[in-house]
Amino acid sequence: MADTFTLELVTPTRLVVRETVIEAQIPVRGGYIGVLPGHTPLLAEMGIGELSYHAGNRVQLFTAMGGFVEVLADRVIVLADVSERAEEIDVPRAQAARDRAQKRIAASNDPNVDWKRAEHALERAQVRLQIAAKAGAPSPVSSSHS
Repeated sequence: MADTFTLELVTPTRLVVRETVIEAQIPVRGGYIGVLPGHTPLLAEMGIGELSYHAGNRVQLFTAMGGFVEVLADRVIVLADVSERAEEIDVPRAQAARDRAQKRIAASNDPNVDWKRAEHALERAQVRLQIAAKAGAPSPVSSSHS
């Protein structure tokens, strides 16, 4: 059995990464899967979260939001709706998106708020901020609810 596999992370607009890795953690609907070389084949729906992998002594971090993942014995293909490298995350923009979503959610009596969309936006913003912080960006200032 090989001790590495090829990881491909692709969005509709670009190839984000193609690399030989020794391990990957991938967000799927309902949680995360850990993938090692020789993993049992599977097809899963992506969730929203942090995709990380180990290549040698390096750990790489990405956002991964929606799509599908196919795991084969020697290759993993992640077809994400949206993905970005940790260093590509625009922290001020993610903070603004988080704040907007929190305000929408806090407006519990507003019939014009699309709750599912606001919760989804909050989840995406929080994932971006968490990954940016892990990668060394300044910690976001948390906003408070009144």
